[in-house]
Amino acid sequence: MSKTNSGSTAALPIVVLISGSGSNLQAIIDAIRDDGLPGEIRAVISNRPDAYGLVRARAANIPAEVIDHTTFNNRTEYEVALQQLIDQYSPALVVLAGYMRILGAAFVEHYQGRMLNIHPSLLPEFPGLNTHQRALDAAVAAHGASVHLVTNELDGGPVIIQAAVPLLPNDDATVLAERVQTQEHQIYPLAIRWFAEGRLTVKAGDILLDQKPLNQPINYRPTTVSP
Repeated sequence: MSKTNSGSTAALPIVVLISGSGSNLQAIIDAIRDDGLPGEIRAVISNRPDAYGLVRARAANIPAEVIDHTTFNNRTEYEVALQQLIDQYSPALVVLAGYMRILGAAFVEHYQGRMLNIHPSLLPEFPGLNTHQRALDAAVAAHGASVHLVTNELDGGPVIIQAAVPLLPNDDATVLAERVQTQEHQIYPLAIRWFAEGRLTVKAGDILLDQKPLNQPINYRPTTVSP
């Protein structure tokens, strides 16, 4: 991002896509308001009119929009309308925060290099849905969350940062999900901050952090401020 005349980082224009409760959206809102994340959420858009994240957006005086995918004949028509709405807000970054729709190739290409997603597993393990129960069934030692660049491969884009949590003897999927979500709320604003500050860049599909290739994801620790 560019610098202002005072030398501070200019606010990164962001559009957030949601489908549900919007807890990661809230974490980003809080980071902008309370922790100096240099971003401006210009709009929150949901494909579900009943998504609670829309309530969170309105409470923060952020435009809250709905494009209900069920009112379109097919995915292509829906994504054309969605793209047109997003582009009205001129975002430098599109953030998927619990957006539960698989995106088509043309849409992904349009936002190539400037669209992030957070996934509740340590990718490449457990792409797709029901990750917490699958982790329990597989009896893995650790589970977690990953922030990644969105590509045409489902949950397969380059991973920027991950946070791991242990599996404990009495865990069920709900308890494990809560533990993972706590880490999601830390690493997603952090990755967005790196993007906003110009530390995280994408060139020819490769991720650079501080101008160096990010050959493996940053392994987040709760006490970590920067890698």
